[in-house]
Amino acid sequence: MKLLFIGSRLYDDLDWYVKSKGIESILTESNEDAINLDLPDQVFIVPRGMDGPKQVALMQKVDAVVPLIGIDPPLIDVAHMKEELESEYGIPVVAAGVRAVELTSDKIKTKEFYTEIGVVTPNYQILDSPDDLSIEFPVVLKQGQGQGGKDIKVARSIEDVEEYFSEFDQALCEEFIEGAEISIEVLGFNGEFVALPPIYKGETTLEGTHPLNKTKTGPCMVEGLDNNLVQHTAYNVAKNLASDGIFEMDFMYSRKNDQLYAIEVNTRPNGTRYLTTATCGVNSLCELVNMAIGEFSLSNISDKLQYYHSTEIPIGNYQGPAPNEPVKSFEANDFVVHGPEGYQRVTARAGSKHELEKLVEKLI
Repeated sequence: MKLLFIGSRLYDDLDWYVKSKGIESILTESNEDAINLDLPDQVFIVPRGMDGPKQVALMQKVDAVVPLIGIDPPLIDVAHMKEELESEYGIPVVAAGVRAVELTSDKIKTKEFYTEIGVVTPNYQILDSPDDLSIEFPVVLKQGQGQGGKDIKVARSIEDVEEYFSEFDQALCEEFIEGAEISIEVLGFNGEFVALPPIYKGETTLEGTHPLNKTKTGPCMVEGLDNNLVQHTAYNVAKNLASDGIFEMDFMYSRKNDQLYAIEVNTRPNGTRYLTTATCGVNSLCELVNMAIGEFSLSNISDKLQYYHSTEIPIGNYQGPAPNEPVKSFEANDFVVHGPEGYQRVTARAGSKHELEKLVEKLI
């Protein structure tokens, strides 16, 4: 079996799994100085865009393509490449299709999609001017496109809104929901979808604290919230997107209103994947490989499910005990260190809360 992987930044997360399956690995990357280029069997440096990877896929006669792209802008090009390779050459591409990317890469279209399928989302309006505001403060101001908290502002006054409009001509404005932030991964392939356990990412703040700076836990345990509701809602969203790969969804739960609100959905690998793996034993990136080689199924996922208490803690630079090889595998470790130097995080798991607390003390 020969697979083409697009993008090297995330490749070390699954290199151990690819090797364990005896897969011949080929990788394309546009940056000749990128990390992880020493890991695959072959590497091709190509221009930015998807024409280079497409040509490599055809030249190397690969069995499938697995994009490992964690940012939004290239996803639409990946989706168009998927359509071409699958329809004209019969090469599967484990990624979201054009419709799913178009609906999820624009926050305004995502809001409209939620409304269309009957999923509750915070009240919102499109602002062309601060004078158009009709939602009570505080409000959240966003741009239609962007990720990682970019161009998002929590506005508490009209002055805050005016300041935002000094930089932007339009804004997606939604009511600020006070409560718990939750993420969940859904895996989908060939019309089968499975929602993994929800992850608790902390409480919303008026300061707009970035999720990377918060301690997260799995599984999500928020008083008053039924995790089955989160999983059912996420499953419903993914099924209506009707595409392949990883779907990562963000929700807010308002204790005051006893209401779950859908915020956004991403069709790419995401920042909570380590915590999800630690919590339930299912590694979403490895499942992309399984999709490519014909080993993904709901029954296989069910067989892998485990139940752990887990946490993810930002630490800057890790100086604790070294993990076992492979260092990115929870099959060999009860903790994984990830992220670039200066911004590293430790994700750890244990069979109970008490055991997890003892492990964390040892690590940090």
